[in-house]
Amino acid sequence: ARSADSLLVLALAGDVVVGASTGLPLGDAEPAFQVPFADRGIPMEAVFYCGESVLLPAFRGLGLGHRFFDEREAHARSLGGMQWTSFASVDRADDDPRRPSNYRSNDPFWTRRGYVRQSDMKVTLPWKQVGEPSETEQTLTMWLRSLENAK
Repeated sequence: ARSADSLLVLALAGDVVVGASTGLPLGDAEPAFQVPFADRGIPMEAVFYCGESVLLPAFRGLGLGHRFFDEREAHARSLGGMQWTSFASVDRADDDPRRPSNYRSNDPFWTRRGYVRQSDMKVTLPWKQVGEPSETEQTLTMWLRSLENAK
């Protein structure tokens, strides 16, 4: 989605990009992400949606995940009127064969940051999984936190 109020945060090691994180006002996000909020009566203009965060494995555990959230939450505050920050996480079964053997859930990290998993707020999107011949429907669950409580 295009948004004048979007944000891209890059993590650099010298001149090399080692991670990136995105965010935008929910009202500018894809409609599928807006539906769970509308269903709950949460105004679109009050939510900043934290999009993708990716980080090369060698740079994990160094505090960059916190920095990504800090930057997106600060940007949300700077826009004015934002009351919530949110993101969506992909639902995967514990025995999903695509999970690496050393998989570690991000749920504790997100919970420590004050985010709460909203089991009743789901998004379904099609995409092509690695190794699959075509797109399949994938389910994501929203996480939500009051921006007032952000660090």
